[in-house]
Amino acid sequence: MYDLKALYEAQSVQDAVRLRLEHPQAQIIAGGTDVLVQMREGKRAGAELISIYGIDEMRGVSLDEQGAIRIGSLTSFSHITRDPIIQKYINVLGEAVDLVGGPQIRNAGTIGGNTCNGVTSADSASTLFAWDAVIELTGENGPRRVPIEEFYLAAGRVDLRPDEVQTAILIPRESYENCSGHYIKYAMRNAMDIATTGCSVNVVLSEDKRTIRRARIAYGVAGPVPLRARTAEKTAEGRPFTAETAEAFAAAVLEDIRPRDSWRASKAFREHIAVELAQRCLIEAGRRAGGVPA
Repeated sequence: MYDLKALYEAQSVQDAVRLRLEHPQAQIIAGGTDVLVQMREGKRAGAELISIYGIDEMRGVSLDEQGAIRIGSLTSFSHITRDPIIQKYINVLGEAVDLVGGPQIRNAGTIGGNTCNGVTSADSASTLFAWDAVIELTGENGPRRVPIEEFYLAAGRVDLRPDEVQTAILIPRESYENCSGHYIKYAMRNAMDIATTGCSVNVVLSEDKRTIRRARIAYGVAGPVPLRARTAEKTAEGRPFTAETAEAFAAAVLEDIRPRDSWRASKAFREHIAVELAQRCLIEAGRRAGGVPA
C-alpha cells in the first residue's frame, strides 16, 4: 500500500534538524493527512520520511513574554478550535480550522502541515495572513522568524531551508488586541471540500464603536498564494462603520486579488464571490467588535 524506503522518528527539534541534514531528500511528516494520501496514490514512491509527530514540545497554545500567541506547529486543528487562548483572543482561527476536512482529519492534521504545504486553499492561511502571523523556523543555527507573507514563495513552495523545521506560528499582541474577526469559506459542499474562495477579515473599532480604526483582509484562492487586499484595508481605515463603507471596502478588493479560471470556478465568479464575502465578513467582524452598522 505504501512504497516507503525509510522512516526516521525525531525525538526533539534538534534531532529533527540533524535528520534533515543527514537525509536531505527525506520528506517531513507530521499528522500525515496529506503525505500518506499522496503515497497511497503512488506520488511519493520510495520516499524517505522524517516523522516529527512525537515532538511534544511543538504542541499547544500559549502566550509568550511579549504577549504573542504561540501556536506549536504540531497543534492539531481540533486542539486549536477548543483552546481557551484561541477562543478568548482569536476565535476566528478556531472557526476557520474547524472547516478543514472532517473530524478525523482535524484530529490528526496540524497547523504546521497546513501552512508548510504552501497551498492557497488552506483554511488556516487567510486568517493567519489577516492577523499578521509570524512563522518560526528552527535550523542548525537556531530559530529564525519570517512574516507569513514572506514565508509563502509560490504555489506549493515556502521558505523552509534544507536544515529547518517549522516549530511555531506566532500572532503578535498588537495584531489581536481589541480586535474581532470573521472568516467565510465558500465551497460547493458544507464539509469535506476545498475552498473555492476563503475570506478572513478583522477590525479594530473606535471606543464608541462607530469608526473603523483598522481593518485587515486576506484571501485564499484569490491568487497563487494567500494574499492581503491592502487597497481595501486603506479604503476602510478611519471611515464610519456603515453599510456604505462595507460596500466600498468590498469593491476595492478587486484592485489586489488575482483569481484564475479553473474547473472549480471561473475567474469572474471568484471575483464576484470575493466582493460579496468581503462585505459580509467586514459587517460581521464589526458586529463582533461591538459595532452596529449604520
